[in-house]
Amino acid sequence: MSGWNFADVWEEIAAAAPDRPAQIRGQRVISWRDFDRRANALAAHLLKAGLGRQAKVAAYLYNAPEYLETYYAAFKASLAPVNTNYRYETEELLYLFDNADAEAIVFHAGFAPKLEVLRDRLTRVKCWIAVADGAAPIPAWATEYEAIAAPGADRVTGPQGRSGDDLLLLYTGGTTGMPKGVMWRQDDLFQVLGAGGNVLAMIPPLETPHEAGVRVRTGRAGDLHLPPPTSLVAACPLMHGTAQFGSFAALTGGGCIITLPSQRFSAEELWDEVDRLRANSVSIVGLAFAAPMLEAIEANPGRWDLTCIMRIGSSGTVWSHDNKQALLKHLPPGAMLMDSLGSSEAVGLGGSTSVAGAEATTAQFLVGPNAAVFKEDGTRVEPGSGERGLVAVGGFIPTGYYKDPEKSAKTFQTFEGRRWSVPGDFAEVNEDGTIKLLGRGSQVINTGGEKVFPEEVEEALKTHPLVRDAVVVGVPDARFGERICAVVDVGGNVAPPLTELAAHVRGRLADYKAPRELVVATVHRAANGKVDYKAVRTQALAALGVTTS
Repeated sequence: MSGWNFADVWEEIAAAAPDRPAQIRGQRVISWRDFDRRANALAAHLLKAGLGRQAKVAAYLYNAPEYLETYYAAFKASLAPVNTNYRYETEELLYLFDNADAEAIVFHAGFAPKLEVLRDRLTRVKCWIAVADGAAPIPAWATEYEAIAAPGADRVTGPQGRSGDDLLLLYTGGTTGMPKGVMWRQDDLFQVLGAGGNVLAMIPPLETPHEAGVRVRTGRAGDLHLPPPTSLVAACPLMHGTAQFGSFAALTGGGCIITLPSQRFSAEELWDEVDRLRANSVSIVGLAFAAPMLEAIEANPGRWDLTCIMRIGSSGTVWSHDNKQALLKHLPPGAMLMDSLGSSEAVGLGGSTSVAGAEATTAQFLVGPNAAVFKEDGTRVEPGSGERGLVAVGGFIPTGYYKDPEKSAKTFQTFEGRRWSVPGDFAEVNEDGTIKLLGRGSQVINTGGEKVFPEEVEEALKTHPLVRDAVVVGVPDARFGERICAVVDVGGNVAPPLTELAAHVRGRLADYKAPRELVVATVHRAANGKVDYKAVRTQALAALGVTTS
């Protein structure tokens, strides 16, 4: 096996359009020429430090140009980049770096105190590279990133060359257990991202970037004509697949990645940058981003010119219908809101597109061309049957989890004589072939023998005008085993009573799915937009005064 390698394609784009911006952060603009040369210099440094083919390079960074430069450098040198959740604490970091066999760590200098206590235990690491981070000093045991990258260098290739088999490791924590390293071959990832198009949102791949790739492989780079570029604001963290993979697709189309100047998300700053740079695309993760984005617009009428926006894309968590429709009122005609169903190990499960005047129901997705819903016995769920099954995607999928054959066998299964990725999302198949996402089986609430998927109830709650966000968990019940508890965030408003919220849910779902308990609290989501259900359940139990043995 071999095939596509991102470094090969990006190098040809840099040669064809060297002065086009590749990355922007605040007043800092990095051209494709400099993006390429800086990555060359970093790749050369990593090879000189003794990293061999497919050695792991961890990016422990906030959103910044150095993030994608680190990945580009790894691709060039045939090394395997590894994402790092910057919210992790010491033991989680130790587990990740050790599990990934990291031999180089590129980090923002502000993280140095956490790394300092781990250095002696990370015996594989040969190379520490620190990126300037405000007033945080560069530690004596690390090399300053800019000193490596700023001089630039000519094209660098590892001694054994590059391959489509070269890996990218995407570590995902999910909602339970320690993080797992999803192994993506570059060729598979390049294909599933549509060679610069967007398979996730059901948009056909652009022909020109594909032709650029063909020229790379046949030596006909010469006169390369690229399409008008995507200027993508990576509002969500590059450490997660949503922004990371979206950025790869945009770069493969000769585009530009914009990262926000601040390290914490600000909706006002996002819209400032969209307006200033005339960005045409934004990458987010559901309501954790979309809710404050809408609130900022409504609180500042006329402040921003958003006529440039053509696309806002989300993946990883359900994005509510009401929020989408409200946002569309402030965007230009033709603007699309793309809600993708997928995960780190299953890209392209399905997609939902909302445009002004066209309804797109929350948690209803068009099935991707390589996706299906399977019952436990390996047969497909028939449309309109009312049966539930697990969503699966075939075609270009990961090779497995790094160093974890047991979990790999559980997620990557064979049905109908074909290999599928089955990340654990339950769904029903509607009569028209679309799927209704129900949620993860690990969060299912069993109340009186009836199984309730939290996400289904959460989306019903979010349609109430006073509910800003909601999470649903099960709490102990002597009669029914569990009863449904709604944890709702009303954004400082007076919360509606439980009776009103329960009636609101009953108007949309079966009676047994209505909440029997209510906790009003701020809903805290991770940077990837996901909820730690275990933590929320503990919060709810404490608020209700319930003790468990």
